Amino acid sequence: MKKILLLISVAVIAVSCASIKVTSDYDKTAPFTGYKTYAYTPEALALAVDELNRNRLIAAVDNELSLKGFTKSDKPDVLIDLKLATEKIQTATATSSGGYGYGYRYGWGGGFSTTSINYDSYDEGTLFVDMIDATKLQLVWQGRGVGTLDPDASADKREYNIKNAVKMIFEKYPPKIQ
Repeated sequence: MKKILLLISVAVIAVSCASIKVTSDYDKTAPFTGYKTYAYTPEALALAVDELNRNRLIAAVDNELSLKGFTKSDKPDVLIDLKLATEKIQTATATSSGGYGYGYRYGWGGGFSTTSINYDSYDEGTLFVDMIDATKLQLVWQGRGVGTLDPDASADKREYNIKNAVKMIFEKYPPKIQ
């Protein structure tokens, strides 16, 4: 159980910015221009990561929402929910090498060949930022950031990575409705 919590904690704290893939989805009927205030869901405030990293994540989201013109409120227009997921990824690379050699009985011939297989394992983390209409209690926007995790990141690197991951996710908000 501790290992699972550690992996989840690492999901948000150690994503390298260069390798983050960001996507988003939204409700085309949502009144995005009317959303100006927010609050966190109880689940977001109790996110299963250590307190330091949860505080870093919430501070990064607060900063990005502030830049988008949002303010915190006891009577919010939207609720912000945060979720984390991790997955262990394993890749395999086969490398073949070979050549011709002198055959035992018939002279030059088919020779030898070797194949080596290299396995690489790493953890991939996903941060979900959900925006829920507080009146309808319906999901209206979701941003996702997926990246490779670095369990050995320093505290400064974790803070930097969290800020940049959240910034990249919020670049997709507000959606470009056509």
